[in-house]
Order: sequence, then C-alpha cells, then structure tokens
Amino acid sequence: MDRALRLSHLQDLLYRKRSGYRAADLARLCGTSKRTIERDLADLQGDPFYLPLIQEGDWRWRLTDEHRFTLPPIQLSLQQAAALYLAARLLDKVSDEPNPFVSQALVALAGVLPPEIGQQVQEMATLRMADATTAFAQVFQVITLGWATGRKVRIRYRSAHSDNVHDYVLSPYLIEPSTVGYAAYVIGHATYFDEVRTFKLERIQEAELLDETFQAPEDFHGHEMLSSAWGVMFGEESQEVVLRFSPRVARRVGETTWHAGQKLEASDDGGCTMRVEVANTLEMKHWIRGWGPDCVVLEPEELRREIADEMRRAAEGYQ
Repeated sequence: MDRALRLSHLQDLLYRKRSGYRAADLARLCGTSKRTIERDLADLQGDPFYLPLIQEGDWRWRLTDEHRFTLPPIQLSLQQAAALYLAARLLDKVSDEPNPFVSQALVALAGVLPPEIGQQVQEMATLRMADATTAFAQVFQVITLGWATGRKVRIRYRSAHSDNVHDYVLSPYLIEPSTVGYAAYVIGHATYFDEVRTFKLERIQEAELLDETFQAPEDFHGHEMLSSAWGVMFGEESQEVVLRFSPRVARRVGETTWHAGQKLEASDDGGCTMRVEVANTLEMKHWIRGWGPDCVVLEPEELRREIADEMRRAAEGYQ
C-alpha cells in the first residue's frame, strides 16, 4: 500500500476492532514494517486526522470513545470538483432535513477552488448550514460510520404508517438517495425481519454504533438490486409498466433517462410509449400524476385503475 491508502486502512481496522491492535499486528495486516506503522500511528494523531488513540498496558493501540473517521487528501481536477459541487447541491436541495455534512463538504470544496467560483460555492453552502448536533445529523453520522467500517448499528425506527417505534439491529450495506420523497435511505439486513430491508434516514430517531461487525453477503450487489426499483423499493419480482405520452410532451420525455431499463417507442401521432420493468409501482405514481392528462397508464390494469381513480377524485376538488 502507498501511505495514503495505508492511513485510511489503519483507521478502518481500528474502527472495526474496538479492543485495538499491537503495532506488529498492524504491520502484518498492512504488509509493512513495525517502524513504519509506528510512524503512521503518530501521523494519525496529528493534522489532518487528529485520531484519538491510546496505548494499553499490553502495547495495544485502540481508539478512545471520542473518535472520528477522517479521509486522507485526494487530488481532484477542476471538472471533478465541479461535478461533486453539483452532486452536493442536488442532494442538499432534495433533502427534507438540512444535512450539516453536505454544507461542510461544500465549504471544504470551496477552499480549494479558484477564488472566483470558490466564493460562490461558499455562499451556497451557508444557505442551509445546519447544526451538527441535531438528531438527524447524529443519525447520519452513525449510519455512515457503520456503513464505512462494517459495524452494526442499533436503530429506533418509526413506521411510515403508524406512530409505533421499533428497535432493530441493522447491518448497513448501502446508502442511497432518492428524489421520491426527497430523502436518503439505508439498505441492509435487519433483525426481527431477518432479511434485507430499506429504512428512511429521516424516520430513524436514534442510532447507536455497536462493536459487532458484519460482512455483506457475496451475492449482495446494490446496483443490480436497485435496477428493478423506480427509486429504492426493490423486489425479487418485477412487472412491466406501459405508459402512453401525448405529442405535447413526447420530446420532453425523450430528453431524459428516467430509468436505466426504459424503452421508448415513437407513436404515429407524434407521441411516444414507454415500457419499463419495476418491482414496485408505488414510487412511480406521483411521477405519472405529474404529467396530468398527457400520460395514460396502459398496463398493468391495477395501476391504471388507481391512477384513474386518483385523477377523478382530484378533479372533483375543482368542481
């Protein structure tokens, strides 16, 4: 390993094993000398990491309870930095809970950009600068740390359809944003259900990092799993949704890839038809309704009836 990768790997090892390691053990795991590891441990306690380490009586290094995970510096081109800026701004816009870590990331990014645009980024970052001690910020911090270091978390979660709050031990396999509901979700194995489930971060009331570690199954592939989802609602079986768009919006529909598996067919009247396989149609409904009379559900019949009924009841409100 080069030094930057080794420093990040050392942090990961120390986070995963709360009891810590001897320097000789770390040297073996990193494929380097004990002297190099001792220098690395000293560096991790200084700028920019400030990792709070203590050494036990048996010469074992471990983290104190006031630890934080700091990534080593990375090299970005101007275009890569601009891409990260756009991604962070988009996430900040669609999140219904202000996320202090998004703002902090933008502030850090502004510091390395040319002054002419760095000032703009700085100003945009401060528009929704949130408190890092809020309940959501603490949940976000714990979930991301468990995800990055392979440690389980205990969460208190409020259901979307009731006021009941349940405790689960979660192995966070993946974190995924979604424009459906303007939120972020964590996907992983949860006790009680004993299966992989999706949890909205904004509904997690408390999160506690546990000492117990986990390994994601070899057959878990987040990209493949979400390929059947319109947003984050996945499943083993999917169904084909067929939508007909009017000529008035056909060009707008064709300008955007709404789903990786979509298939568009031009119609003789200037409109178009979209076919897409999804596991759950619930996340599509608000998008379909947003097109108004310019989008008609052809299949499946159940979704067609649901949208028609909702449109009918919406029209009654204007009578």
